[in-house]
Amino acid sequence: GIENTEENRRLYRQMLFTVPNGPDFLSAAILDPETIFQKADDGTPFPELLMKRGIVPGAKPHLKVYSIPGAPEGETVMQGLDSLNVRAKSYYDAGCRFAKWRSPLVIGKDGTISELAIRTNMDDLARYALICQNEGLMPIVEPDIVLAGDYDLETAIKINVQVQAHLFKAMIDHGVYMEGTTLKPNMVNPGRDCKKKYTADEIGLATVTTLRRVMPAAMPGVNFLSGGQSLEDASARLNAINKYKGNSPWNLSFSWSQALQLPLLELCKKNPKGSPLPLEEMQAMLVEELKIAGSAARGEFTPKPGQGDHNPK
Repeated sequence: GIENTEENRRLYRQMLFTVPNGPDFLSAAILDPETIFQKADDGTPFPELLMKRGIVPGAKPHLKVYSIPGAPEGETVMQGLDSLNVRAKSYYDAGCRFAKWRSPLVIGKDGTISELAIRTNMDDLARYALICQNEGLMPIVEPDIVLAGDYDLETAIKINVQVQAHLFKAMIDHGVYMEGTTLKPNMVNPGRDCKKKYTADEIGLATVTTLRRVMPAAMPGVNFLSGGQSLEDASARLNAINKYKGNSPWNLSFSWSQALQLPLLELCKKNPKGSPLPLEEMQAMLVEELKIAGSAARGEFTPKPGQGDHNPK
């Protein structure tokens, strides 16, 4: 019920960036272009506010997706490479120190993604990473295999390995400095409509298995996207991932927008149009959400029985 205005968006973001326990659980924050150039009530630019709190600000420079000509229906590629160097420089000058580029991919009904879609998207991620590094930004690469479909966990492992293998080879072929990049992938889940049950432990093990097959040891970390998962499910699965991490060399943590923010936005629906944002209530909820996410990233979260399992509908 809250009106979507630029001022309300600014107030909402200020609430996010000033959450009391933010520095305890957040190392960075991804900002869209509007947010980068907004300011707090006292006139402090948001990137400066975040940096003072020990939270590194970054940019989201990709534009919109469009269908790939000649590819199966539903396969897309992200736009925005042509002017990326100019925008990356402006984001750096505004205080950002990293960037994040999302390339969504869809597993088709036949259990595959076309070679054209994989090659196009992963080569673009490599070019984006190289451009960002040239402009002083640390690139986060985000190959996002969405949950739509009925594919099983075994298929998910196979496709994620295929996609990430192409990505890392493309990055190396382009000359990307691998130690100066991080990965933001989906967790390796079965499709949302998969008819087979899987536990959170099986999903965690599948995710670690995928990384151990292809992820370069040179890259320092992985921050998983939530991708339509609830905070409860994502936390249970991230906890399982860290349970099966073993001697893997990477930091395995979270980069969650929807899982953390959708519950906050739900608080707005009970208020009539024109009401002020329930900022105190939102921030109190965010404090507790960050505690849950942080414990999962350390492998110290205790999920309820069945939490994080994939259950057939």
